Amino acid sequence: GPGGQCPRPLSPSSDGWIQEAIKHFRVVLPDQRGVGRSSRVDASTIKRMADDGVSVERQAWYLKRFLADSIIRDFEHLRLTEFNAKPWVSLGQSYGGFLTLTYLSLSPQGLLASFTTGGIPHIPANALEVYEHTFPRMARKTEQFYERYPQDVARAAAIADRISQGDVFLPNGEKLTVERFQTLGSSFGMKPSFERVHWLIDSAFSDGDGSLKAFKHGGGTADGYLSDEFLYGVMDATSSSPLYWPLQEFIYADGELDHPIRWAAQQVRETMPEFAGSARPLLFTGEAVFPWMFDQQKALQPFLPAVDCMMNDMQFGKIYDLDQLANNEVPLQAAVYFDDLYVDSGLQLDTLSHISNSHYWTTNEFEHDGVHGDFVFRHLLEEAKNRGDLETIYK
Repeated sequence: GPGGQCPRPLSPSSDGWIQEAIKHFRVVLPDQRGVGRSSRVDASTIKRMADDGVSVERQAWYLKRFLADSIIRDFEHLRLTEFNAKPWVSLGQSYGGFLTLTYLSLSPQGLLASFTTGGIPHIPANALEVYEHTFPRMARKTEQFYERYPQDVARAAAIADRISQGDVFLPNGEKLTVERFQTLGSSFGMKPSFERVHWLIDSAFSDGDGSLKAFKHGGGTADGYLSDEFLYGVMDATSSSPLYWPLQEFIYADGELDHPIRWAAQQVRETMPEFAGSARPLLFTGEAVFPWMFDQQKALQPFLPAVDCMMNDMQFGKIYDLDQLANNEVPLQAAVYFDDLYVDSGLQLDTLSHISNSHYWTTNEFEHDGVHGDFVFRHLLEEAKNRGDLETIYK
């Protein structure tokens, strides 16, 4: 998340944590408001509002209703009306961990116990702080990628040089830019993303035998062609669910802000010239939203006026209650991935140190998506059971 629907399991074993969880619990997978089958919002929704004369300010007000405070009130309503008011045992992955702390802040009575994986936000929330931590890690991730696939240093540079000619288009008609190509690094915090990006780069050149030499035609890059396979792959890899980018930086907005967010990731990027599209070696960018996305991607264009309005706003719903968290009685067990690209482990541990009845397991064995195997959740569950956190269930 944000803007991510719940998993759609293909079988009981298609997602490792589900395979383990159904041995102990009835598993409920609610969609967050605005995605999946929960009042889905996409570009056509916002376009219709604009066409009907709804003001930009009202569109921004509407988008604010799809953030953590509203999502948790939905989940609490679901619990009270459909599940006989029985408290949840919750598991929050990534943004799900952010939602968990909102649940513990606003409606702790709805939770019997909580688990989080790769998703404890820093409190107080600060978008600029997040990107000041993640951009240097992204530079290191790119370095690790090139260490694994050294041939891709030259190939990525050649691709960027070709794209910069300005006449490369994706299959959906959108112009491919170097900055969009750089966003392939958004997945570098999960496995096997290095391999996926490598093989995509490997397929990029359609000239001759697909080698860099054949692509350059004796030294010039302007005449080379990028393959359809590559262009389809980039289009798919750099597209997302409709609300993911529009809401990306506002998950860090908690109540009345001291200053507007104003495209925090872009602010940080502008201080780091090594991320320029012309810099070499070419660095990939991580999970960060940039203003140009709303110009270049058709699915995002209708959102731009409202998102830009929100970027200059300072009034948001309150999502965390520090006093409530300091006196928390709901057992919270967190998996903190030491090398997490997206959610800084040091900031996670700082937050957990201020939450009563919280416990954490720090590991460097997994990336951000470690929960999709069966070990991580099983380990957290065993730790909670051994402490007696679930004794009302396991009597």
